[in-house]
Amino acid sequence: MVELKTDTSIDAMHAAGQVVARALTAVRRAADVGVSLLDLDAVAHEVLREAGAGSPFLGYRPSFAPTPFPGVICTSVNDAIVHGIPDGYRLRDGDLVSIDCGATLDGWAGDSAVSFVVGTPRTADVTLIETAERALAAGIDAAVVGNRVGDIAHAIGTVCRGAGYGIMEDFGGHGIGRQMHEDPGVPNEGRPGRGLPLRHGMVIAIEPMLISSGRDDYHPAPDGWTLRTNDGSRAAHVEHTVAITEAGPRVLTSRDGL
Repeated sequence: MVELKTDTSIDAMHAAGQVVARALTAVRRAADVGVSLLDLDAVAHEVLREAGAGSPFLGYRPSFAPTPFPGVICTSVNDAIVHGIPDGYRLRDGDLVSIDCGATLDGWAGDSAVSFVVGTPRTADVTLIETAERALAAGIDAAVVGNRVGDIAHAIGTVCRGAGYGIMEDFGGHGIGRQMHEDPGVPNEGRPGRGLPLRHGMVIAIEPMLISSGRDDYHPAPDGWTLRTNDGSRAAHVEHTVAITEAGPRVLTSRDGL
C-alpha cells in the first residue's frame, strides 16, 4: 500500500535527506588513494551521530542476505554495482566508487547514492557516471503529478539504453517514508503511461544502476551482499529521495550548496 505523506511529513523527510546529503558529501571529500572503505564508513557514521540520526542500513537483513549489513553505507567499487560491504580495501588511483547512504531522523528515512572516481579518471568512467546522473535527472523530471511510475522508468531506461549501457532488471527504486523500503517499486526501465498514477504526497527513491558493458547480468559475491557484473565491467549507481508535489518534484536529498 502506498502511503501519501503530508506536507509536514515531507518537510521532516527533507531533514532526514539532508543528513544523508551531508554524509555523502563528507565521504566524497574523504575518499582518496589509500583511504579504506571502513574509513569512509566511519566518516558517514560520524555525520549521522552528530545529527542524532540512525542508520537504516546498519543491521538491515532482507530475506536474501546471509548476515545483517555491517555498515552505514554501501561501498561498491569498480565492477560492484550495489550493496558493497565496507571493509579494509584501500582505494587505488582510478577506482570507480559508488556510495549509498541512508539516515533515519525523527522517524523518517532518507536514501541517496553517488558515484565518483578516485584520483585519475578514465574517460569511459566519467561518461558512465555522467550518463547515470542524466538518467536520474530524467527520472526526477518525470516524477510529476498526473504521470505514472512507468513514465519515470521509461525516462531512465531511455537515457541508459540510448547510451548503450546495461540495466539491472531486478533492482530499482522504491517508495520511502517511515521505512527505507516501501511501495511502490520504481523500475529503471518500463513503458510510459503504465503503472501506478503519481499523486501529491508520494515519496520515492529513484536510483539508476548502469553497467558499462551494455549487459544486464550480474551475480552475488561470496559475501552474499555485493552484486557484481558478470564480465567484470564497471558500474555506476546514483540516487535521490524525491517527493512528488503539485509544485513539481522536490529532491529531499539534494547536495546543492554543501
